[in-house]
Amino acid sequence: MTASEQQTVSAEALEQLRHVSTATLTTQLFKRGLRNVFLQGVAPLAKPAPGAPNLVGPAFTLRNIPAREDLDHVGVFQNPDHPQRKAVETAPPGSVLVQDCRGERSVASVGSILALRLAKRGVAGMVSDGPVRDSGSISELGLPIWCAGASAPLNLAKHHAVDMNVPIACGGVPVYPGDIVVADVDGVVIVPREMAEEVARDSSEQERLEAFITERIAQGNPLRGNYPPNDETLAAYDAWREAQK
Repeated sequence: MTASEQQTVSAEALEQLRHVSTATLTTQLFKRGLRNVFLQGVAPLAKPAPGAPNLVGPAFTLRNIPAREDLDHVGVFQNPDHPQRKAVETAPPGSVLVQDCRGERSVASVGSILALRLAKRGVAGMVSDGPVRDSGSISELGLPIWCAGASAPLNLAKHHAVDMNVPIACGGVPVYPGDIVVADVDGVVIVPREMAEEVARDSSEQERLEAFITERIAQGNPLRGNYPPNDETLAAYDAWREAQK
């Protein structure tokens, strides 16, 4: 187990991450030197309802390599320890199954029965840089899924599931087991587990400040002195925050 996986993330921090935007998170991670944290080509399969909390949970990963015809045939699914099926049965409740599909968009990375099993086991959601099949049925399950759209052909046509809970790439971003996945209407951010506590705290504070600034801009105030805030605006913010308490 890596040091990242051993680091405990508090329930308070996870709850904070459910209510801050991925835009805010990318800014906070940028301040800490991390520029490649937002998955490319990945979007919610079903648009989240306004005000719905983010998908948040530790990453449980599945790595796929290109398929080979002599190895990847429908008979492999008779093995209950096939890595894809084993990952679905192993991902812990509350985790997010993250699949490395190498950005391959011509075949599915999961179908409705496996997605249903994830939902029944209490897995928080799934993220894949490949599509899903049975997208209509999956959308009705209530299992949050961020992926590369829909494609009917089964995974075996292009993927060989080879290992789980190992470092992977997804959407061009490195994902380590136990990293915190945060997904909203914009997409998916990967927060290194050891940074999650401070990033959650500072993201919440950033959004409180931005809510105050938004009020001032909505009232017709200029950007100068407000965004970014000068000392006068920060003093007004401190008074506003105390009044909010």
